[in-house]
Amino acid sequence: MSRDHFPSNHPMLTSSQKALIYELRQNSARAVMFHQLISEKLGLNVTDHKCLDFLNRTGPVTAGQLAQVTGLTTGAVTSVIDRLEQAGYVTRDKDPLDRRRVVVKPAPEGSAPISPMFQSVMDSTLKIISQYTEQELHLILDFIRKCNEMTLDEMNKMKESE
Repeated sequence: MSRDHFPSNHPMLTSSQKALIYELRQNSARAVMFHQLISEKLGLNVTDHKCLDFLNRTGPVTAGQLAQVTGLTTGAVTSVIDRLEQAGYVTRDKDPLDRRRVVVKPAPEGSAPISPMFQSVMDSTLKIISQYTEQELHLILDFIRKCNEMTLDEMNKMKESE
């Protein structure tokens, strides 16, 4: 059932490159669907869930910082924060360094229902990465970081072309 659809302007891709691109697309699609399912269980949309995930990993940030790291507009981020605050997942506080700014932070009890949903995934991920050497993990980590940077760059290009 596999059909490769690679743009004709990339005819020189090796079979390994094609396979990697295919698997990256599979991984992306499955990640979106997985997070859609988690979001539904939490009563959130996917964007809100992923912004909450970012906040749970980093701690307090301003709305502008959240917009910058997610690639969302500041208007979209304000709506995300409003919904997350109403659902009890985040709180807004004055920035201690600049009282004119507001900092968004995860509500202490907000992540309680989320963590158990990811325990099995974390266990499975640890099982997978334990099969690689430190050198291989550094290579994989470098690749993933570059893909993450590229994705954010591409999102910013799309926003600029609007």
